[in-house]
Amino acid sequence: MKVLVINCGSSSLKYRLIETDTKTVICKGLCERIGIGGGHFKYEVIGSDNGYEKDVEFPDHNTAVDTLIKAITDPDKGVVSDVSEIGAVGHRIVHGGDKFTGATYITPEVMSVIEECSDLAPLHNPANVQGIKSCRKVMPDTAMVGVFDTAFHQTLPEEAYLYGIPYEYYEKYGIRKFGFHGMSHEYVSKETAAIMGKDVKDVKTIVCHLGNGASITAVDGGRSVDTSMGYTPLDGIIMGTRCGSLDPEIVHALVEKTGKSLDEVMKLLNFESGVYGLSDYMSSDMRDIRDACKNGNMAAKRAFNTYIYVIVKYIGAYMAVLGGADAITFTAGIGENSSSVRKQVCDRLKGLGVELDDEANNNGHGARLISTASSKVKVYAIPTDEEMSIALSTVEVLNKQNKV
Repeated sequence: MKVLVINCGSSSLKYRLIETDTKTVICKGLCERIGIGGGHFKYEVIGSDNGYEKDVEFPDHNTAVDTLIKAITDPDKGVVSDVSEIGAVGHRIVHGGDKFTGATYITPEVMSVIEECSDLAPLHNPANVQGIKSCRKVMPDTAMVGVFDTAFHQTLPEEAYLYGIPYEYYEKYGIRKFGFHGMSHEYVSKETAAIMGKDVKDVKTIVCHLGNGASITAVDGGRSVDTSMGYTPLDGIIMGTRCGSLDPEIVHALVEKTGKSLDEVMKLLNFESGVYGLSDYMSSDMRDIRDACKNGNMAAKRAFNTYIYVIVKYIGAYMAVLGGADAITFTAGIGENSSSVRKQVCDRLKGLGVELDDEANNNGHGARLISTASSKVKVYAIPTDEEMSIALSTVEVLNKQNKV
């Protein structure tokens, strides 16, 4: 089946058309600057030179969806002759609250729940909803499936998702740990088991999704049992611009001492903190931080060392949660590409039986083992593929719904 994967942001729309039978990407692209002027459209046909880029004004998401559909059905440069060849659309949806434990066929009732969760993800869910509506307008007869970032973490036990606040606030307002990057953690944990030649149900894996946004998840037998992000993506390890876990009283202190409003402080914690803030606003890009470290920049070293320390701390905690791990897997932009981050983390885990193979860590591409043969815990670098995960989950849902 051909599945169109849509990842809709407030001012952007990423898309990918995937043949799920062969797990092949047919085409992919991006609509940028939706609703803000100066729009740009990218269309890439895999294995062909039919792709192109052009400036396009996108006043709204409807225009963006219409543009991409016209591109993939174009008689000369398209990849399908008619939109009816697309079996389904799989939508990435950031927040599903505690209502969804997996991908879901989108009904009016499901749409209502997604909209209700907009308060929990105000930058993402409204855009996700608009993406669904825009696709329905252009493709009214095509099945729509929602795949939720939070769904994979619905297996967290109560003791892992509850906070130490009065229980009534969980009952009344649903304040609990939700976790994010679920599609990536699920996909990578399955890939790890496959490389090991084992059933995912028999493997305990700690997945380190390290990008500008980052989270670490303890996966036991294919089930998320704890994860670093919490009620929002602000919690957990230090990230590119997000602070990660901190004493809640710090928010109060910053309001009082800086004179900033609560909204301004929350903006600071989301967009001006993390590696960016620790490096004296040098950069949120780990490549820039590593280059500056090599040149002896002390602010960069401070940011890098703190970043590594927090990752090691979470891995150690999840070793305890799992009662020992079979594998630690690094993924996402930094996790997949930064050999120095992987080395610094693993070198600090030697006491837990982790032995990194420096040659394997420094060389090679794609999914691979980077620990020594004698390492008690296997270490892997595996590229994540959230779009493929969305596509495969979409087909699985339709099979269960007998809509294929």
